[in-house]
Amino acid sequence: MAEGTVVIGAGQAGVQAAEALRSGGYEGAITLLGDEPHGPYHRPPLSKAWLAGEIDADQLVMRAPDMLARKQIALRTGVRVAAIDRAAKVLRLSDGSTLPYDGLVLATGSTPRALTLPGATAPNVLPLRSRDDASTISAELQACIAGAQPVVVIGGGFIGLEVAATARKKGATVTVLEAAPRLLGRVLAPMLSNWYANLHRSHGVQLELGIGIEAIETGADGRAVAVRAADGRRFSAGLVVVGIGVTANDQLAQAAGLECDRGIVVDACARTSDPAIVAAGDCTARRLPDGTLLRLESVNNATEQGKSAAAALLGQKRPFAGTPWFWSDQYDKKLQMAGLSMGADAWAVRGSMAEGPFSVWHYRDGKLVAVDAVANAKDHLLSRKLLDAGLTPTPEQVADASFDLTSLLKP
Repeated sequence: MAEGTVVIGAGQAGVQAAEALRSGGYEGAITLLGDEPHGPYHRPPLSKAWLAGEIDADQLVMRAPDMLARKQIALRTGVRVAAIDRAAKVLRLSDGSTLPYDGLVLATGSTPRALTLPGATAPNVLPLRSRDDASTISAELQACIAGAQPVVVIGGGFIGLEVAATARKKGATVTVLEAAPRLLGRVLAPMLSNWYANLHRSHGVQLELGIGIEAIETGADGRAVAVRAADGRRFSAGLVVVGIGVTANDQLAQAAGLECDRGIVVDACARTSDPAIVAAGDCTARRLPDGTLLRLESVNNATEQGKSAAAALLGQKRPFAGTPWFWSDQYDKKLQMAGLSMGADAWAVRGSMAEGPFSVWHYRDGKLVAVDAVANAKDHLLSRKLLDAGLTPTPEQVADASFDLTSLLKP
C-alpha cells in the first residue's frame, strides 16, 4: 500500500477501522478524514446526557487528536470529499486538492431524513445527528423551558423518544407526533410498544399516534410556532425536533460506480464491489447469504464492521456474523436489544412488565431470534450467549422465572 490508506469518516466505524489497521500490523500512512470541525466523538450521549447538560465536551471525546497521533493516524477535520477517482486511486476534495490512496475505507455514516413540508426549514425545526445539532437543540430547549414554550417531537423512534424523555426530565412540556399506529413499530413487539407509550405518558408526555402532519406554522420572524396536523389540530411549539429516520450516505460510492442499494453494498467482511475499497457503519447494506440486504445502525455494528474492513485491507477474512445488539436510555429505563425481531410470530415474557425488570423473547417459526430486555442487563447478556450459540429455550422455560436459562449453555 504505497500511497497509504485513507478513511473517509471520523465516527465510530472510521476510527475503529483506522486503529484496527494499525494494531493489525499495517505500517503505511493512515489518514482519517472528518467533515465536521470536531475530532471523533461519541454519538449516543447526544440525545441524552449531552442534551441534558450532564457531561462536558471532554467526556464526549472518543479519541483525542494526540492519541491518534501516537498511533500514527493523521486526523484531518473539516474536510469534505467531493469525488472518488477509482481508476487513478485519488480522492478529490471540496477545496480542489487531491489525496491519493491505495486502500480506502468508506465510513460516511448517515443523514437524518428531512421533512418536506411548508415551514420545515425554520431555524427552530431541527434534526439530531451531530454534536452541533445537539448543542443547538440544547440551547433551544433551554429557551423553551425559560419561556414556558412547548416542545414538539416529530417521530416516535429511538431518537425522538430519547429527546422527548430528556426534554421532559428538564421540565419542558413535550408532545410526540408519530405517523404509525404505535411507537417503535418497526423494531418492537406491540406489547413493548404499548409499554413505552405508557412510560412516556406516565412522565407527562402527550403522545399522538397515527397522525399526519400538514405543515409547520411560522411567525413573522420565520420561526416555527406550531405544527399543524392533517386533521386540523394545531400543536404549539417553541422547538420542533425531527426524528423520522436516516438515510445512508452512499452518494460518493454511487457516483464512483460502487454497488449501492439504500447503502453501500458490502459482504460479511465489509468488502465492496471494488477490492481496494471497504465500507463500514451506518452507510452500509450487508449482503446476506440468501441475497437479501441488512442495514444496521448501531455502535456495535460500526465497531465490528470497522474491524472487518481493516482485516479485508490487510488481506484477511474477518466476517462479522455475531448477534447484533443495541440499546436505548429513556428516563431511568435502559432497553437492551439482542438479535433482530423482524418477522417474529410468537413472544414470551420473563419477569413482570408492570413491576420490572423484564425481558421480551421473540420467536420465528419456533426459533429464538431476538430478546429485548428492560432494566435487565442479566437477561440481555444471557440472551446474547444463547443467540450466538443458536440455542432456543422454549417459551414455557422463558416464562418460568424459576427455570435456570443458563443451564442451556452447559455441555
